[in-house]
Amino acid sequence: MLTKKVKYFQVGQGVWGMRLAFVNIYMIANRRSAGKGWVLVDTGTKGSEKKIIAMAEALFGPGTRPSAIVLTHGHTDHAGSVCELLKVWDVPVYAHHMEAPYLTGRSSYPPVDPETGGGLMSLMSVMFSTKPINISKNLREIDMYDGIPELPEWRVIHTPGHTAGHISLFFPLNTTLIAGDAFTTTQAESAYYLLTYKKKVSGPPKYITSDWKAAARSVRKLAALQPRIAATGHGPVMRGKELQGELNYLANRFEEIAVPATGRYVRRAAITNEDGVMYVPPYRSSTKLKTAAAITGALVGFLLVSKAAKMW
Repeated sequence: MLTKKVKYFQVGQGVWGMRLAFVNIYMIANRRSAGKGWVLVDTGTKGSEKKIIAMAEALFGPGTRPSAIVLTHGHTDHAGSVCELLKVWDVPVYAHHMEAPYLTGRSSYPPVDPETGGGLMSLMSVMFSTKPINISKNLREIDMYDGIPELPEWRVIHTPGHTAGHISLFFPLNTTLIAGDAFTTTQAESAYYLLTYKKKVSGPPKYITSDWKAAARSVRKLAALQPRIAATGHGPVMRGKELQGELNYLANRFEEIAVPATGRYVRRAAITNEDGVMYVPPYRSSTKLKTAAAITGALVGFLLVSKAAKMW
């Protein structure tokens, strides 16, 4: 931390992160760039742009801008500030082609699932927007063979499940993983865990994950990399044996400990393609009553979380 106004943390060599209320964003220095080139990974919630710009200028100097923005996926807590940032930084935004419908205004994401339980954030999810944004002018689809030109040393790994086009980034030299929401290092359904940054390797956020079989395969793919450093969309950075032990445990017992007991997508996944959402499983008959309870809980939770978020 270089100033009292900008709080950020070191992930690894040339990688920094910042916590914005309950979600993290990351900045990666391109070691092959002679001019201190760097890339922003995810953009946090709406209204985060000033904090992100302040962090960038603290790290890279006044007037700096990234060579590119990379979105692990387009959910509102990860892409919420991208439109405002593009007004300041007119740079390419990279995402997987399966995320394109949600970033070009063509389709909303599958709806949230407050029935999954697990904590206050699940109830609050009824207030989360799944509507698309439109950044067509700046959007670039990631070449999964060649990767991202602005990050030549990083591998791009398709990790669907949380969303169809979710990606993770892996730096083989020191096995650093930026996992987005493929898995988390806290319990994303719990407001207590999120706001206290309590460590716990967990599956993707239950209330907005729409394909659990794909999510399981993605976690096992990432665990097989045996990362020594993991930075996720929610939760603190984890390292070494603690990370590897908990991630391997999650991968080996994913269906038991990560998949919710109930919920809209537990038995059938949402079906999506390059045009967006094609099919969403229906709710069960008890949904109206549960949703009414969820909304009540969400209103209370929103006030608590909003008050806590002002501290960051």
